[in-house]
Amino acid sequence: MLFHILRDLCRPQWFDILLVLKKSSGRSVGEIAEELGRSYMGIKQHCVSMEKIGYLDTWRRPRKVGRPEKIYRLTEKAEGLFPQAGNELAMGLLQVVGQVHGVNAPEKLLFNHFLAKAKAYRNKVRGKSVVERATALANLRDLDGYMARCTYDQEDGFRILEYHNPMQALMDAYPMAAKAEERMIEQVLETRITRDTIVSGSQKVNVFQVDTL
Repeated sequence: MLFHILRDLCRPQWFDILLVLKKSSGRSVGEIAEELGRSYMGIKQHCVSMEKIGYLDTWRRPRKVGRPEKIYRLTEKAEGLFPQAGNELAMGLLQVVGQVHGVNAPEKLLFNHFLAKAKAYRNKVRGKSVVERATALANLRDLDGYMARCTYDQEDGFRILEYHNPMQALMDAYPMAAKAEERMIEQVLETRITRDTIVSGSQKVNVFQVDTL
């Protein structure tokens, strides 16, 4: 993965911070320091440096008591460090398919891609319950570069959060691909899901609400 190669070649501390922020909608210096087990002042210096060269920006998170808290998050420039799944080549091929076989051909091709992907996931996902299957799927998706994890709380229920989408540019061009992906996950988990997207600055988090009943 390009990100990990760059981490080894450049400043590991910077990339550790970028990865923490990628898997969130933003973090304070204190939260980053606690998660990484580093000093507050060291993390603050790194964040200030990355903000100066355009990889981070800040916003103010309200608190119940006291002044709003300064939160760091990734910029669009930083998002470019995370890999996309051959989008330029895929987009070019889909355009050619559309020109040769008609305007509906690219969508049919994408539909068949997600059918095949569902079959591949089903062969690997194990679990008697929906939660077990969702956890296994999230682990596989994480390995595929989606930075996926499962969460549960009483208010939001059980969800799969994906902090990166290697196919985002393709889905922007072909919106039906997102629906096909949603259907794919339903087939693998054997339950209904609802897809939503949370946007914070340049960061997009895909949220899959999983029906566990």
